[in-house]
Amino acid sequence: MKPLTKAEEQVMQVLWKLENAFLREIVEAMPVPKPHQNTVATLLKILVEKEFVKITVISRYHQYSPTVSKEEYSKRSMKQLVKGYFEGNFSNVVSFLVKENNITVDELETLLKQIRKQQNQTK
Repeated sequence: MKPLTKAEEQVMQVLWKLENAFLREIVEAMPVPKPHQNTVATLLKILVEKEFVKITVISRYHQYSPTVSKEEYSKRSMKQLVKGYFEGNFSNVVSFLVKENNITVDELETLLKQIRKQQNQTK
């Protein structure tokens, strides 16, 4: 999966929220300052080429919908981040967050509970 630029990711965020949308609907749902319609159309064309978006032709209009779920993209992005900056080790990520005071003891305990619960469910 090819990485997305910040602008492409912004369009995908809107599309994930809307699920299916026409160009005008996507532009209207974009945050302020809203990009020009031509800019969004160009980004959608790129997203189609990268196979993140598919087009359904309805009459003369293109309806856009995501082909990659937000969860799938998030998972792959997280793995890339961990691989690129933390030697592929998620423990290094947690250590970094602790060191930078970006995670509390309560949050760590919640994570541990989630890990234990997940492990118990897979047994």
